[in-house]
Amino acid sequence: MTPDIRPALPTEYDAVGELTAAAYANDGFTPPGSDYSRTLAAAADRAAKAELWVAANGTELLGTVTFCPVGSVYREIGRDDEGEFRMLGVAAAARGLGIGTLLTEHCIQRSRDLGFTRVVMSSAQAMTTAHRIYERLGFTRLPERDWSPRPGVDLYAFTLDL
Repeated sequence: MTPDIRPALPTEYDAVGELTAAAYANDGFTPPGSDYSRTLAAAADRAAKAELWVAANGTELLGTVTFCPVGSVYREIGRDDEGEFRMLGVAAAARGLGIGTLLTEHCIQRSRDLGFTRVVMSSAQAMTTAHRIYERLGFTRLPERDWSPRPGVDLYAFTLDL
């Protein structure tokens, strides 16, 4: 069964935040209790200031992604003609089921629906599994927009022309 991709419900915000923070922590990308771990857990804030999407089988949450429209405080590298997404996380039990691909495809389609000419996103250098998903979907590196939110955290930029 293909999971539904839909906006997160307010009753799910805590669980979505926990899923996102756990996905990053389990892969060793964020230490528990770090500032970024708290940002990942703040799903209600993302829902209020961006678009918070989930992949779900009924009430079972499989993954989540934040789509960042123009004007969202969650946008990092997107220009006005570009879609942008971030904070993609997949539940441990749903790894290897294509959930990350489905959520990325949703963000691509959302960008098309909004009339953007491309979609961009940032990913930590160490997130090589995610990089393979993006490359398989046609994303290419955008090195002129690589950046670092703080010392020791280097982010690669990726783009897909629509």
